[in-house]
Amino acid sequence: MSDEGIAFHSTELFLSMTADRTEQQSSEEQQRSRNLSHDRSGPPMSIPGYETRQFLGSGAYGEVWVAIDQNTGRRVAIKFYTHRGGLDWSLLSSEVEKLVFLAADRYVVQLLDVGWEADPPYYVMEFVENGSLEDRIQEDESITVAQAVEIFRDITTGLLHAHGKGVLHCDLKPANILLDQDNRPRLADFGQSRLSHEQTPALGTLFYMAPEQADLQAVPDARWDVYALGALLYCMLTGAPPYRENQDELEIDFDGDLGERLDRYRAFLQSQDPPSDHRFIPGVDSQLADIVDRCLTIDPQQRFANVQSVVDALAARDRARNRRPLLILGFLGPLLMLLVTTVFAWWGYQQAVTSSEKMSLISRSEGNGFAADFVSEAVARQIEGYFREVEELAKDPEFVAELQNFVSDPEVATLTEQLRGVRERTSQSQMLEQHPQRALLEKRIQDRLKESETMDIASWFVTDKNGIHLAAAFDATAVDQGGQTPSNPDSSNGESVDQEQTSAIGRDFSWRTYFHGQPEDNPETIDHIRRTHLSAVFQSQVTNVWKVAVSSPVYGKDEAGEELFLGIVALTVEFGRMGKQLDSNNNERFYVLVDGREGEKEGVILQHPLFSQILDDDRTLDTQFSTASEYRVRLNELNPDREYKDPLGNHPEGIKAGYDVPFIVASRNVRLDRNAMQDGGANGIDTDTPAPDGSARDGSAPDKADSLAEADTGLVVIVQENYENAMRPVGRLGSALLFRGFSALAVAILVVCTMWYFVARALGDANERLSLRNGPGGGNSTIHSLETLELPNRLKR
Repeated sequence: MSDEGIAFHSTELFLSMTADRTEQQSSEEQQRSRNLSHDRSGPPMSIPGYETRQFLGSGAYGEVWVAIDQNTGRRVAIKFYTHRGGLDWSLLSSEVEKLVFLAADRYVVQLLDVGWEADPPYYVMEFVENGSLEDRIQEDESITVAQAVEIFRDITTGLLHAHGKGVLHCDLKPANILLDQDNRPRLADFGQSRLSHEQTPALGTLFYMAPEQADLQAVPDARWDVYALGALLYCMLTGAPPYRENQDELEIDFDGDLGERLDRYRAFLQSQDPPSDHRFIPGVDSQLADIVDRCLTIDPQQRFANVQSVVDALAARDRARNRRPLLILGFLGPLLMLLVTTVFAWWGYQQAVTSSEKMSLISRSEGNGFAADFVSEAVARQIEGYFREVEELAKDPEFVAELQNFVSDPEVATLTEQLRGVRERTSQSQMLEQHPQRALLEKRIQDRLKESETMDIASWFVTDKNGIHLAAAFDATAVDQGGQTPSNPDSSNGESVDQEQTSAIGRDFSWRTYFHGQPEDNPETIDHIRRTHLSAVFQSQVTNVWKVAVSSPVYGKDEAGEELFLGIVALTVEFGRMGKQLDSNNNERFYVLVDGREGEKEGVILQHPLFSQILDDDRTLDTQFSTASEYRVRLNELNPDREYKDPLGNHPEGIKAGYDVPFIVASRNVRLDRNAMQDGGANGIDTDTPAPDGSARDGSAPDKADSLAEADTGLVVIVQENYENAMRPVGRLGSALLFRGFSALAVAILVVCTMWYFVARALGDANERLSLRNGPGGGNSTIHSLETLELPNRLKR
């Protein structure tokens, strides 16, 4: 190309650099255009075969009229070149040449006729009546994503046809896309277009022009149109071209010469982050956004290599969208089936485990109930044995005679009368303790203690008719679990064992329940018991171990042969020693004895494996075990169908021993068989509970019906079994079911994934895979790739 040609082209390129239009007029040309636009009375000339109807507009080189083709009756657009001064006839002929190449292409505005020899010259174009795409974007902001894609597809197809005939548009923008009567796009304005073998640079429009295109030395490339395609689609989706900012645009438009402006334009694009507004448009999928991004890539090597690649990407997107129902059915369908199956399987698993736990709980509760029946029966039989033991002594003639002789002694009678109501040791108490006849009485009960040593009796004692303590005997091994063995009731060790029984000779204990038979100590009125009685529980003052006394009235004969009340004889038992059936070192299943009688001690735990562990370590029980409500059993809340929390599991000792876990419980009241007691010769059983006939425990003689019923001792046996260990078989069953379920799920997922893999391979396009392997450049280029070839060095100037 000559230097003059380069200079002319530079001028033409400068005139094409605006934000919205390819050409820009000078101020003189704009004034001339305004003058020419006034008062259009008729076209510059009449063209045979066409009837001009309407003036459409004017430009730097002439004006455009709408006419009617008299042969076909269709509307056409005629452009008259009335201003020849600045017209480059070579560029005009070049544009006409490109339009001839694209003749009969429905995606291009068609050239119908040319009058080069006319005065003024003209050419006739197809009239597209719906205006430009730019007008559509500016006037109608409601272009949907689907409409934008369809317009883009037609533009791409038209551009592909043009490239296929060797024509590069080089100035794609919304203003150069016209919409026909069906709103289908047509490519127009090929003034900047180049043939694929041409080396002449061509400038497009700001923000639609690729950065490498903005160079006066650039060689036309098919990727310029690819960039413009991306800018077109971006503009249709967002309403504005990419990177457009008013301030930067003005600086580019009006500052510096053309070369500087082009340099700033390139630098501006390279400094910006990739546009992303299109990704936030509702309805824009990731594949469509990726197409826009790859078209607008600044690096041409990363851009689509040509328009065919854009068409292929659109086709791939269409295939993916068409496969979506198949994917939903073939991919999501099995997933949903697996999910539904998993949900129902999990629900079935939960139901099975819950049902198994419930059945196991019922079974365990029944077993614990049988165990509680057995233990409560054993405790009852042992208490009945204590009843028989104390009644045998109360009826022993020798013992009765010795007691009557002792209490009938005038000196003793005087002392005991003086000691009534006295609860402390006095001189009279010492005198009574040292009376010689008392030793005979004490030896008698000591012998009785030795005879009954297999019954784990802690002590025997005797009071007179007023409750004055007369004698006592203690088991040498029953030292309140405290490690001290009293040599005799008078020893200091004995005082430590139980201050109510050792060194208690001569003290008044008529206020105790074992004497008067009422539910609580210190009643308002005191009368002696009239039958064998199980006392209220009381605590050792050394180790805080709970005890109970079994007492029976002793009757003699007066001079007239009438029955005479002499006093009571009683034995005491520690609950920790009441039968081996309550002892258990197994935390999995054990037995607990609770006081169930109404009053201040209701719910107090009398015996528990934890107590045995503490006493075995020669330690004292915490007083809070008997005083704090949080360590008492709420008997009315015991339910064999629910988990039970051991109250002692709240205590630090209980936590340390492992009692802070849920348990399964069963409870039974300890009841004595009155019939069995009567068969054994007992004269009735007295307990702290109301008599069955409704009479108060005031010492009155029992009703005959009362003696035939069972007597509730008020004691409750609780069997506790570790809940987690009891449910362990159910847990193992659940784990096995869970393992099999997850195994089946894993196999199902593996099968589905395998099916998906083969389906994906079957649906995959071998050409697409080859394209991906070759990379974005698509391999070596040929002249048919539509990329412009660089001039040989011998042809460069």
